[in-house]
Amino acid sequence: MIVESVELKDYRNYEFLDMKFNEHVNIIYGDNAQGKTNILESLYLCSTSKSHRGSKDKEIIRFGHDESHIKLNVLKHDIRYRIDMHLKKNKNKGIAVNGIPIKKAVELFGIINIIFFSPEDLNIIKNGPSERRRFIDMELGQLDKIYLSNLVNYNKVLNQRNKLLKDIAFSPSEQLMQTLDIWDMQLVKYGSLIIKGRQSFIERINSIIRDIHSKLTGETEHLEVKYVPNTCIEDLEREIINSRDKDIRYKSTSIGPHKDDLVFFINGNDVRKYGSQGQQRTAALSLKLSEIELVKTIIKDTPVLLLDDVLSELDSNRQNFLINSIGDIQTIVTCTGLDEFINNRMNIDKIFKVTDGHVVNEN
Repeated sequence: MIVESVELKDYRNYEFLDMKFNEHVNIIYGDNAQGKTNILESLYLCSTSKSHRGSKDKEIIRFGHDESHIKLNVLKHDIRYRIDMHLKKNKNKGIAVNGIPIKKAVELFGIINIIFFSPEDLNIIKNGPSERRRFIDMELGQLDKIYLSNLVNYNKVLNQRNKLLKDIAFSPSEQLMQTLDIWDMQLVKYGSLIIKGRQSFIERINSIIRDIHSKLTGETEHLEVKYVPNTCIEDLEREIINSRDKDIRYKSTSIGPHKDDLVFFINGNDVRKYGSQGQQRTAALSLKLSEIELVKTIIKDTPVLLLDDVLSELDSNRQNFLINSIGDIQTIVTCTGLDEFINNRMNIDKIFKVTDGHVVNEN
């Protein structure tokens, strides 16, 4: 899988940009706040319909303008895809694939598989559970459209149930409580499917991550990822019903996969509680490398790897391991300078320099 080119118009700090990428290693360098990450964000947006920063469409559009356009060309299994995205300030975005508009953003998932690795990902273990749930959902969403559909439906039901809980809290009635029964059954239905999908995903990650982490640590550490659901499938319905009084009191749903978490164990110890910062970062790197291998296995192709100023956050050993693990994957890297790559003797196939929203191809 290869991103061949991207064209941006009125996107962030770019008035117009047309970039053509090499199929191997592409370096985008320049000082901070020049627009390097904005380029990676546009690629990720065309893969998932969402910004990795959590930005709203109106925040992405160039200041002083009402619309922004992205055109992405991708080669996958010898088939070319063109993704056109039209961002609007006060309306939903428009998306077309090969000139054909799609009705739902979920139809975009899976056309291009992108793995995004930023310094924030190195903190995935020590940060809150919402980031670990997001990791599962964004990766599984790209790999499994059924899971993505179940997740979208679950979130819709969850929002409706929470709205109903507020209505009941302020104006209780038998009719509203009967309506709650309907939403509870829907929550159980989609929640059970999400739990199954996450269980399977973590099982597959564990089958890969052990070997990667062992090699990364000189075979001194054994890493295991444990999926910790808020409740098991067998108890989901009962616990949702039993939590009704509390949920009405707090006007929010307390039971379900929106409360799940992951726990990382090194040699049997919880890394978040007892691991050093170095161990936490190494475990996060192992997780990302496992993600690459899992995607390869499932889609029978290589994903596109985006590294957003990550190498500067890693020591030389981890830098070398990451670089040696890239192999035949198309990689697009942002950084402030080229020293890291020269020192690691990394092969660079294309170099771009970014200065205040202007990109120059240096080779």
